[in-house]
Amino acid sequence: MNTPQPHVAGLSPKDRKIVISGLILVTAAGWLYILYMAWAMENMHLVDMWMPPMGGMRAWTAWDFLMLFLMWFIMMIAMMTPSVTPMVMMFTTVSRQKKLKNQPYASTFIFLTGYLVAWALYSVFASAVQWPLHGSNILDPMMYSNSYLLSGSILVLAGIYQWTPMKNACLNQCRTPLGFLMAAWKDGNSGAFQMGLYHGMFCVGCCWALMAVLLAVGVMNMLWVLLIALFVLAEKILPFSVAMTRAITGTGLIVWGGYWLSLYPW
Repeated sequence: MNTPQPHVAGLSPKDRKIVISGLILVTAAGWLYILYMAWAMENMHLVDMWMPPMGGMRAWTAWDFLMLFLMWFIMMIAMMTPSVTPMVMMFTTVSRQKKLKNQPYASTFIFLTGYLVAWALYSVFASAVQWPLHGSNILDPMMYSNSYLLSGSILVLAGIYQWTPMKNACLNQCRTPLGFLMAAWKDGNSGAFQMGLYHGMFCVGCCWALMAVLLAVGVMNMLWVLLIALFVLAEKILPFSVAMTRAITGTGLIVWGGYWLSLYPW
């Protein structure tokens, strides 16, 4: 394993444009898909749209689970690709320098693929959680919660997680691209994939609870999808106090969730 040096030259304008354009394209494709899906769910009289089976409507099939997984995975691509941009740019910079020195290097695409595989695994988990909620009518056909107990519990859980050492450790890995690459660098294509997957696991560890909030406020609620995506981006790249931000958001989510729990007819 060859550890990259802590000081690396920047990318050329051409390389920078290529990488940024690719990330924008991936992000835009994801957002177009989920925006279309949200629109189609509201306008089913105009299009033939897949909907999750409810209660006794019909049994779930492998196709239903695949569609649910694709919805989550593409949504994760749209929401998380912008926040991984600093890491991708740093990887590309280091890899470019290795290429110039005739050392083993790898495509940025392979690194990004490894990262997105981590979110694909999370999407499988999220789909497995959501599946039975439809069968018991806790989520309606539009993927909104019918249960103050479910919504409140998820919000409280997400709020508590904001305070945990695990959240802090994972967020720190996401906020220090060069430090992560120096510690985790592996040469070659397989190394790039492993690094992308490894970083993706930290990213999932940082953001899984925030993504679970969608089960409380509406999985396809585009306002909350956008707000959470923007918050995750800000949490990872803006130069503010991480501890203070986690404390404020954690407290806010706990209070909000507690209010919804108070509405549940115990």
